[in-house]
Amino acid sequence: MAPISINNILFLDIETVPQYSTYSELPEDWKMLWNHKASFLIRNKETETPESIYSRAGIYAEFGKIICIGCGVVLENGVNKKISIKCFSGDDERLLLGLFSEMLNKWSPDSSKFLCAHNGKEFDFPFLCRRFVVNQIPVPPLLRLSGKKPWEVNHLDTLELWKFGDFKSYTSLNLLAHTLGIPTPKDDIDGSMVWEVYWKEKNLERIATYCQKDVITVAQIFLCLNGESLIRNENIEIKS
Repeated sequence: MAPISINNILFLDIETVPQYSTYSELPEDWKMLWNHKASFLIRNKETETPESIYSRAGIYAEFGKIICIGCGVVLENGVNKKISIKCFSGDDERLLLGLFSEMLNKWSPDSSKFLCAHNGKEFDFPFLCRRFVVNQIPVPPLLRLSGKKPWEVNHLDTLELWKFGDFKSYTSLNLLAHTLGIPTPKDDIDGSMVWEVYWKEKNLERIATYCQKDVITVAQIFLCLNGESLIRNENIEIKS
């Protein structure tokens, strides 16, 4: 396989939350379904209940929704690399996914480019596809797996790259960045706090900022793993 040009990769990260702000707001049919799901997730039956772990519902596409998609593209190569970051965020998931799909199809109309996320193959990419289906929006060609041979799927994953064939462990984005000497993005909130910042603080802007930092970190990690120079802070452009 020929080396992949850094300019042909869209780095991304998604932020998700439970579809309802609290367990008590779940309609009865959804409450029954969550109770069943939660029965497999509860680690300690003495201290945990379906209600107490409802904040975790956002990581499951059946019970969660996407509120932010951060994207980044490296515009130049060499020591003066620049990255352009854009976030799609909002309460209306269908609108958000529609705007992201429009951008993605324009950027790669023939699936000739690549997507890259940390743990993307396990989380970001399938979550996106499932929510496209739920919202009755065609899955963009670059995200589709159906009918493709493994080498035709243009998905990159910094977690997979870091594993070097090891299947035993998970390494968080924060830990990997710290290990590689890349400034950690977790200086404000972490993934476990997103649901609270969204539903209680109503602070979508704070979540978008957090998401942007993760996208930058994914790009930096990819560059580091490929022996390339990192992007300097002054070369990071955030688009509105």
